[in-house]
Amino acid sequence: MPLPETQQVFERERRRLAGLAYRMTGSVSETEDILQDAALKLQSVGLAGIERPAQWLSTVVTRLCLDHLRSAQKRRETYVGAWLPEPIVTDHAADAESDWILTEDVGIALLLTLDRLSPEMRAAFILRNGFDYSFDEISAVVGQSSANCRQLVSRARRRLAGANQSPPERAEETHPLVAAFWAASREGDMDRLLEIFAEDIEVHTDGGGKVPAAINVLRGSRNAVRFFEGLARKGKLTNGPVPRPQLINGATGYVVRENGVLQTTAFAVHSGKIKAIWIVRNPEKLRHVHPAEEGFPSEGARPPCCSAD
Repeated sequence: MPLPETQQVFERERRRLAGLAYRMTGSVSETEDILQDAALKLQSVGLAGIERPAQWLSTVVTRLCLDHLRSAQKRRETYVGAWLPEPIVTDHAADAESDWILTEDVGIALLLTLDRLSPEMRAAFILRNGFDYSFDEISAVVGQSSANCRQLVSRARRRLAGANQSPPERAEETHPLVAAFWAASREGDMDRLLEIFAEDIEVHTDGGGKVPAAINVLRGSRNAVRFFEGLARKGKLTNGPVPRPQLINGATGYVVRENGVLQTTAFAVHSGKIKAIWIVRNPEKLRHVHPAEEGFPSEGARPPCCSAD
């Protein structure tokens, strides 16, 4: 039995709309709720009075996201510890792609920068850069003049300068580093960690106040090394083979249970060093995530910076 016409239209746009909602909210669960609300609105309105259903749906989704962001700003003020977006986990294969969302440009560094924008600035930037809306069209969505929307996009671009600009490192470069990190962090090997960490590394751990996690972002290699050495000394890290590599928001990482707590760990690698580590442990952000079992192909390999003399 064929789907109703409104549902057919919505399903054709679902992946694109999911990409829009996720970029706006950084939340998989909120994205799903917003898409469901948008589908119900389309069903109730019908197609007869809608000239361009795809754009109509984009506008509805954006406005729902704006409502969410305005309320989330107050909740974020009481959020415990560092905030990270809900992770999108896909297989680490050349043709792997999530089947429910357009995954281009959803890197964690970019989403963290977007999160510092006002809801209206975030919406204007995403609609302009990601969905090619005109400033007049953006004006109708966010409720500001075209001139103001142009300024919003311009300011957003300045603030986003440098975020996610570096091309992703190749798997053959990231896998040995991640494997070396796994071994060194389990052993509490401070010297090896210092070798593979960039001096200005950042470690973000998001527990949401529900599971143990560092409250503040750890900046600098010495602070990062002391953090992982302390976890190893206290027996807080899981031993065993390196988990199978997966893409987490486009970055190499893995999904594992550390000391009984499910978490995703993603790595930013630049010039042969680990530049950032993003760890999500908040169980409310991981309801859609499941751990992998197989190890890295390069398990046990040591990158050039860690080679034995």
